[in-house]
Amino acid sequence: MSLKTRVWDRHGNGGLTFTEIGFGTAPLGNLYKAISDDAARATLDAAWDGGVRYFDTAPLYGLGLSETRLNGFLRDKPRDDYVLSTKIGRLIQPCAPEFRSGVGKWFDVPQRREHFDYTYDGVMRSFEQSFARLGVDRVDILYVHDLCIFTHGTKEASDRRIDEFFGGRGYDAMISLRDQGLIKAIGGGVNEWEVCQTLAERGDFDLFLLAGRYTLLEQEALSSFLPLCEARGIGIVTGGPYNSGILATGARPGAFYNYDPAPQHILDRVSAIEAVCKDHGVRLVDAAFQFPLLHPAHVCVIPGGQNVSEMEANLKAAEARVPAALWTDLKVKGLMREDAPTGG
Repeated sequence: MSLKTRVWDRHGNGGLTFTEIGFGTAPLGNLYKAISDDAARATLDAAWDGGVRYFDTAPLYGLGLSETRLNGFLRDKPRDDYVLSTKIGRLIQPCAPEFRSGVGKWFDVPQRREHFDYTYDGVMRSFEQSFARLGVDRVDILYVHDLCIFTHGTKEASDRRIDEFFGGRGYDAMISLRDQGLIKAIGGGVNEWEVCQTLAERGDFDLFLLAGRYTLLEQEALSSFLPLCEARGIGIVTGGPYNSGILATGARPGAFYNYDPAPQHILDRVSAIEAVCKDHGVRLVDAAFQFPLLHPAHVCVIPGGQNVSEMEANLKAAEARVPAALWTDLKVKGLMREDAPTGG
C-alpha cells in the first residue's frame, strides 16, 4: 500500500519525507497494559505493510522497551526507506524494583527509573543510550521531550527545566549533533503549544511533535504559534489527534479526553461535531485524523495503536476523503475557528 507523503526540507539538504500517517510507539512500551513481543511486532508489521514510514519513539516509552522493540523490527529495513525520531530529556537508569518509574502506567517493563536531565551531558548520554537500544546507524530527528506543565506540574517548574535546557547547554548539544550530520533535524515533543512557542522563540528548531493541541476540539495554537511555524518553515507532527480517544469513540459515556473521563462540555461539543459529520456521511474519526493535515505547516499525524486492528483503523482514517463542505458547516455552527485552514 502507498500512502501520501509530505516533504520537509527546511535546510535545503534533501530534508525528510514523511508519510501522512506515522507510528507513535508509546503503546508498544506496554502503556496501560502489557502486550507480547509477538503482538508488538505484528502491529509494526501491519503499519509497514500499510505504507507507514515514520516511526517515533522515546526512552520514556516502556523505560526503553519501545526502542528495543523497534530494534528488531527495523533491523532488516533499508535505512533510507523510513524516518526515525527519538527524544532526550530523561536518562533511564537501572534500579531496584521498588524504585521503578511508571508503576501503574508501564507494565512488564525493565527495572528502570527515569531521571530528568536537560544538560549538555544529559543530551549526549541519552542520545548514545538510544542508539544502543535502537541498533541503527542514525536517527533522523531528535526531540527535547516534555518541557511542559503537564509533566513538571507547574509553569514555574516547566520554566526551570526550559532554562536548564538552554543554560545547561542541552540545546547546544542538539545543535552540535545536527551540525555534525548525526541527525537531520531537532525539535520538541511537548503537550502544550505555548511551550513549543517559547522554544521556537529562544532557539532554531526544525519540527515540533505537538500532542493533542491542534485538533477538531482545540485550535488555540492558530493565534500565534502556528503562524510563527509557517514564517520559519518549522514542520508540525500532530500526536494525539483524537484527544485521548473521544474523537475516535465519539461522545459515549466514559469517553476519554486528555487522559481523563471527558467533562460534560467536551461531550456536548463532540456530540455537535459528530452530528455535522453524520450529515456529510463522514466518520468522526476520519475528520479528526484529516483535520490537522489541512494546515500547511503539518507534515504528519501519529495516532496511537497498540494492536493490529487499531493500526488498520488508523490506516483507514488516513485514506479517508472529507468534503470541504464539512469544514464549512463546522465553522458556520461555531465548532471550528474561522481562521482554521481547510485546504482551499
